[in-house]
Amino acid sequence: MTVRILRAAGLTPTPWRNGGGLTREIATGPEGAGADAFDWRVSLADVTADGPFSAFPGVDRILTVVEGAGMDLVVGGEHHIVDEPLWPHGFPGDLPTEGSLLGGPVVNLNVMYRRARTRAETAVVCGTVRLLPPEGGAVLAVSLDDGAELESGSGGVRLDRYDAVLAAGESPGVLRTMGQAVLITFSGG
Repeated sequence: MTVRILRAAGLTPTPWRNGGGLTREIATGPEGAGADAFDWRVSLADVTADGPFSAFPGVDRILTVVEGAGMDLVVGGEHHIVDEPLWPHGFPGDLPTEGSLLGGPVVNLNVMYRRARTRAETAVVCGTVRLLPPEGGAVLAVSLDDGAELESGSGGVRLDRYDAVLAAGESPGVLRTMGQAVLITFSGG
């Protein structure tokens, strides 16, 4: 079993691939893979202005607004109003995409995965959930509020806002949230 606690305080803001904003990478698979080599990638993006999204050929994306009023996404010429907070919205990352803010800045949790190699499922959960990585895959839970706790046989670990736990192999335990968390499961394609 492999378990890593990823602290939000340690996330370094980096420029978007197209230079239009900043992102804070939470985790990638394989670990340390660059923008052209990841199987999957999860990050937080601070969006403060309207503009284009970076193109990622062969990549599907799941965007979840975790702060703010939302966005109007135009994906391949089709409008997608993403104004429901904490509602994962999937779209192809290789289609031209423009985003317009609906009511000021937002923070988006972005999940990207190469459709030929990986599948990702994203859900927003509250309460208590056992983290179960699929065979040969991984599970990532990102706390959206202070005070979540990962409970395992060896004790508990507190997770605050945007802290995460990444696990592969066996279950690392039970996540208890004081609010909500985003749960992402990655499995082979």
